[in-house]
Amino acid sequence: MIVSSTEVQNNFGKYLDLSSQQEVVITKNGQAVARLLGAGKTASFLSDHLVGIIPCDVDEDDLKSERLWRQ
Repeated sequence: MIVSSTEVQNNFGKYLDLSSQQEVVITKNGQAVARLLGAGKTASFLSDHLVGIIPCDVDEDDLKSERLWRQ
């Protein structure tokens, strides 16, 4: 759900309750500025930008040992 910051300010309790069910994106002047999520939900904001960059068949242990070997 996308709502303006003024709408959230005027009806904060409503959007606080909704955030436990779905993500609430808050906009200011038409630009997304924040996300409101329930406490039980997690979001990796960095991974939103990295999806598809690292192949899924990469072995993390091999990468770690290679990185440590270079140092």
